[in-house]
Amino acid sequence: MTIEEKFQELNGIGEGAYMPHIYYGDPSEEFSLRQVETLVESGADMIEFGIPFSDPTADGPAFQEACERALKKGVTPERCIRGLEELRAGGVEVPIVVTTYYNIPYVYGIRDFLEKLEEAGVQGIIVPNLTIEEAEDFLKVSRKTGIDLIFQITPNTTVGRMERIVESASGFIYIVNFEGVTGVRGAVADSTKNLIGEVKTLTELPLMAGFGVSKREHAASLVSAGADGVITGSALGEIYMKNLENPEGTLPEIGDFASGIKRGCREGYSSRD
Repeated sequence: MTIEEKFQELNGIGEGAYMPHIYYGDPSEEFSLRQVETLVESGADMIEFGIPFSDPTADGPAFQEACERALKKGVTPERCIRGLEELRAGGVEVPIVVTTYYNIPYVYGIRDFLEKLEEAGVQGIIVPNLTIEEAEDFLKVSRKTGIDLIFQITPNTTVGRMERIVESASGFIYIVNFEGVTGVRGAVADSTKNLIGEVKTLTELPLMAGFGVSKREHAASLVSAGADGVITGSALGEIYMKNLENPEGTLPEIGDFASGIKRGCREGYSSRD
């Protein structure tokens, strides 16, 4: 199923989309596989599958630590691709969006990297440190492979850059909930809701809001304001990080968290004007 088809399905039944972000291999590859399965069983509509990187500049402390642990365990891009293949072989059917810093596909070879992802069953890719001004080559290859290249729009993105982004992007637009790095926050800022409204005037692509989403109320508020769904990240990491010796023991709590966020996505959609 493509990302576009997933949004069409959700719009047809009146639901916002939920996409949790995990970094593969933290604290083990086996746990990551079980975590993704739990998230999908608990209502996740898509999965954001992070490839660990040594300098994740867009991520806060929780995900920086996650990357460090995974790298120390020997997790490589090749092992991540095998993990993707294993998820598909195990029956995970929802769209998967890979997040990677540009350094990895650049060293790997952009064409080879995207072709490997396509073969592994990936539908989209987010490259946080790839700007729209430098994305032409990446866009050409992503279009040939059918993988959506997803861009972020932040509160300080100029209108001119927004227009350029929405002209090139596919899949969805990632709306950043605040300036800075990933991490849990207390509330959804009014500026984020205003940004959602502004971007909606520029494109018909779905909008997914992330960075700091950690409560059902956050999801409901963002979807009610016009977002087509939400993304969570650090809040999930903070659950299993409480028990790194036995992370599998936190899977029920992770499932409850995901169910709550998905419930907020439904509530927000039903409360739209």
